[in-house]
Amino acid sequence: MSLTAVAEAVGGRLVDVIDPGVQVTEPAVFDSREAGPGSLFVALAGEHADGHAFAESAHNKGAVVALVNRPVGVPAIVVDDVLRAFGTLAHTLLTGPLAATRVVAITGSAGKTSTKDFVSQVLPGSVVATPQSFNNEIGLPLTVTMADTTTDHLVLEMGARHIGDIRDLTLVAPPDISIVTNVGTAHIGEFGGRDNIAEAKGEIVEALAPGGLAVLNADDDYVQPMRERAGGSVVTFGLGEDADVRATDLSTDAHGRTSFTLVTPEGSAPVQLQFVGGVQVHNSLAAAAVGRGAGLTPEEIAARLSRAVPRSRWRMETVTRADGVTIVNDAYNANPTSVRHALEALASMSGGAEQRSVAVLGRMNELGDDARAAHEEIGRHAAAQGLDMIVLVGGDEASWMRDGVRDAGGRATWVPDQEAALGLLHPVLRPGDVVLVKASRAVQLQRLVEELLKPAPPARRLTGGSR
Repeated sequence: MSLTAVAEAVGGRLVDVIDPGVQVTEPAVFDSREAGPGSLFVALAGEHADGHAFAESAHNKGAVVALVNRPVGVPAIVVDDVLRAFGTLAHTLLTGPLAATRVVAITGSAGKTSTKDFVSQVLPGSVVATPQSFNNEIGLPLTVTMADTTTDHLVLEMGARHIGDIRDLTLVAPPDISIVTNVGTAHIGEFGGRDNIAEAKGEIVEALAPGGLAVLNADDDYVQPMRERAGGSVVTFGLGEDADVRATDLSTDAHGRTSFTLVTPEGSAPVQLQFVGGVQVHNSLAAAAVGRGAGLTPEEIAARLSRAVPRSRWRMETVTRADGVTIVNDAYNANPTSVRHALEALASMSGGAEQRSVAVLGRMNELGDDARAAHEEIGRHAAAQGLDMIVLVGGDEASWMRDGVRDAGGRATWVPDQEAALGLLHPVLRPGDVVLVKASRAVQLQRLVEELLKPAPPARRLTGGSR
């Protein structure tokens, strides 16, 4: 789009522009370090920095224009509200040059990112998908600008912390296919209860374009009723016989990867997942339902699912050290549902004296008044898995998990920070051990993973402890 066309789309005015016919040819960026020739720089004001201060840097790297709320001395489009204008631009793209691109929208308390990875590898043609977990009012329009007129499918994660958040995202990107993975307790402190979470997640179904497809988890009692909110077709997935797309004959290998028979109304075919964890069966079934809607045969869907690999970091990311110790990095985020699934996956990946299981857990955020009970329940669930070692890192939340472990008759070790956890683990880990590391993103337990992956004890102190 030309600068003139972008300005008209967002209701802005051109400032310090010599040639309004210059084209924006690359995706938008909101980090000036990622700017390049042909890009659009979105100047957002954050808690610690104001993007307007970096507009000149983005311009020097090749950005042809900055979206701003005040002149910045380089070519710019000035608007009243930068974020709102950015969303308007994304909507203009989807209703104009990208009108032929089908939008697949995914939400749920857990599993959004893995489902996105499956869907993006099952769908035929050119597919653009949400990078990392860019699933909010900033990341969603950014993903839209990554598509072009050759893009057949745009796969978008949609996250929410309040009722109405997903509705606002669907106004930017109306979905042709909507997927709800589950309704759990992530962000329950913000929502105030699972009923409210279900209300919010269901907005993605209500927003379906005419003739759209809702893909719903048949095994989730909070998701099933959403079929009444869908104006188009509904396809369900799950393990029960009432699901339209389901899995039978499940088995798990020593690496925690599940194989199953994919069953659809058109036939069945065998699947061997490359993703770790039993929860990935549901995520892959959601993708299978989307592939079926795209006209793929059961055999084609099964083959694509079996070839699919994780594309998002720190989500059951599994690496085996040279000495045979396996580290499972699931430190991107955590909520009660995802932690339970991760612990169950850990238990399936280990067993016996030669393959011990070690869980390293930190706090789960945004649980509100349920925080203590939820952490204690995770402790009890960890104890029930028969793990060889449970290490709990941090403050009150870690101590609550320890209480839960003890209530269930198990044993756990509490440590105050990541450095102490590293000092505890390094001397005792041995070939064959499987170590799961999981906590909410703010805890930054991926730093511990980085140190654990080193073959020798580190010479320097860890930074960014979990308190």
